[in-house]
Amino acid sequence: MQVFDAVVVGAGAAGLFCAGLAGQRGLRVLLVDHAPRLAEKIRISGGGRCNFTNREAAPANFLSDNPAFCRSALARYTPQDFIKLVQSHGIAFHEKHKGQLFCDDSSEQIIQMLLKECGAGGVTRWQPCTVADVRRMPDGGFELDTSQGPVSAARVVVATGGLSIPKIGASDWGLRLAKRFEHAIVEPRAALVPLTFDAEAWAPFAALAGLSLPVEVSCGAGKARGRFLEDLLFTHRGLSGPAILQISSYRTAGQALQINLMPDLQLDEELVEAKSASRRQLGNELATRLPQRLAAAWLERAGLDAARPLPECRDADLQRLGRNVHDWQLMPSGDEGWRKAEVMRGGVDTRELSSQSLESKRVPGLYFIGEVVDVTGWLGGYNFQWAWASAAACARAMADASSPT
Repeated sequence: MQVFDAVVVGAGAAGLFCAGLAGQRGLRVLLVDHAPRLAEKIRISGGGRCNFTNREAAPANFLSDNPAFCRSALARYTPQDFIKLVQSHGIAFHEKHKGQLFCDDSSEQIIQMLLKECGAGGVTRWQPCTVADVRRMPDGGFELDTSQGPVSAARVVVATGGLSIPKIGASDWGLRLAKRFEHAIVEPRAALVPLTFDAEAWAPFAALAGLSLPVEVSCGAGKARGRFLEDLLFTHRGLSGPAILQISSYRTAGQALQINLMPDLQLDEELVEAKSASRRQLGNELATRLPQRLAAAWLERAGLDAARPLPECRDADLQRLGRNVHDWQLMPSGDEGWRKAEVMRGGVDTRELSSQSLESKRVPGLYFIGEVVDVTGWLGGYNFQWAWASAAACARAMADASSPT
């Protein structure tokens, strides 16, 4: 039986980073992953350029049933820390939008960087390698049955990610292990995911597929309410784009969306004022402010004649039109599910983990990091930052616990 100080299960962002850091701090580390290809989620992220962090990442950008949990790890490993690592490897990057950082070239650079960090720590990597069982031993260590033979370790790190994008190897292995060791699980659900609508209800808008515009979208109530100013994208089945992906993490079943299609102006006032100066037809006037196809669909939905000259329109109709554009209330029927979700919301209940080390309070020596934990970031590099921060907290804690006193 091979013996290690720590076995990290899952070679995605959190697992690779944790293994490398722990190895560089003197631990003998084994990193295993069941997938034949390494770090596919990193590879496909950001359109293949990996949105590897966000300069503005802070606890307020993360959702959890225990919101304060993420503060410690995020404070001790910041976006600036990871940026310095990226720079030290000579990787060129740029800021695209609202603090989002992308590689100039390819996400493969981030994967190779993490592999070099693992190499610097002498990490042993088995891939593809499955773990059939994890047993807690009387002396406090663990034995693992793997497809490459049995191993033992003082510590086990679960970095197996969430349930999103199953075609690249997403698995519930980490959640099943947590349950086996009697950890509570916050119900997993798809997040950062497009929303869908009943076909009949969506019929007036299905032809708008591909149309995009900036909106303000909100959902929820009280502290659980989210609000975003981002682009919305119409699809054949519903809505997508950054605005919808963001708000999907806040929405629960049965909650309606509130969408302001013109957040930068007051349409009802503008239309009433325009009556005295414009001879345009109503449809043409609205199309100066909304995309033409959307303006036409919106007037048809409202039962207003697009060909009617603006001066002949009643003020009450124009005011109602404006109010509806600024407060479009609509109820999704569902979402596109795990195949289109970028991340998982929910996971291992953080109330049963140490915020300092990510170690289980129930099972000493067992750690959970990254997406498998009930911490979910906004769209835009935040979830990668949680992967780096939680991995760093775990690696430091394991190394400190292994140091002679």
